[in-house]
Amino acid sequence: MVLRDFAIKTLLAAVLFAGSLANGYAQDTCPQRIISLVPTITEEIYLLGAQDGLVADTVYCRRPPEAQDKEKIGTVVDVNLEKIIALRPDLVLGSTLTNLRSVRKLENLGIRTVIYPSAKSFNEICAQFLELAVLLGKEKEAQEIIKEVRFKTDAIKEKYAASGKPKVFLQIGARPLFAASRGSFLNDFIEFAGGVNVVSQVKAGLYSREQVLESNPDIIIIANMGIAGEEERRAWQRYKDLKAVKNNRIYIIDSYRLCSPTPVSFTQTLQEIAAILHPDNE
Repeated sequence: MVLRDFAIKTLLAAVLFAGSLANGYAQDTCPQRIISLVPTITEEIYLLGAQDGLVADTVYCRRPPEAQDKEKIGTVVDVNLEKIIALRPDLVLGSTLTNLRSVRKLENLGIRTVIYPSAKSFNEICAQFLELAVLLGKEKEAQEIIKEVRFKTDAIKEKYAASGKPKVFLQIGARPLFAASRGSFLNDFIEFAGGVNVVSQVKAGLYSREQVLESNPDIIIIANMGIAGEEERRAWQRYKDLKAVKNNRIYIIDSYRLCSPTPVSFTQTLQEIAAILHPDNE
């Protein structure tokens, strides 16, 4: 089912590419002045080697370091429309977090604006990367990157498939407590690395400390995103009966790598998580 869904999305990307040719967006007329409103997309533009066409991004676009030198037009949510218009972009790339009124104004002005929803799986991350590459005339480069990261991801999955499967609680918020549920690529991190997500049966990510205590995970991983990671680690350490506390297996991971992956950084972070779950198998 997963492979079929990815094949369908790949086909859609190919159709989009063919349609772009029919509408005059051929390789030699690909966007020349791009504005990215999403840090992950900015990073992917650099991965595809299309950064020369990137004229501006957000204050949160910090990877790679060169992206920090681009013109800044606001945040992921709120953008400076006057500045965007003055930069004369032929393509603006945003997300569902982008202010909808700003998106509508850009579209009304005839500025091509493409909005990407949040990816829910590793397959969707790869599919959206391919869609972006099609827009930028970099489909061949994207296919090569996807082929390589899929090979590496499959190798990691195979390496830990026969290992013991520790129970994992992956925390991505504190107030309220929020965790990686099944409908998230974060769940793929845990399962691909050979773990069991204790929150996998929950549709939304809202969870309670009582539920964590009941599931008694072997490992707790905390995304250091908007919360004090060490403070949360100390909060969990008060529960002396938790397996993760008894065995000193509470870890903190940089939130950007964990929560905003490109296909390439997904595989890198997956390896890091696999090493956390299976330290004796490294």
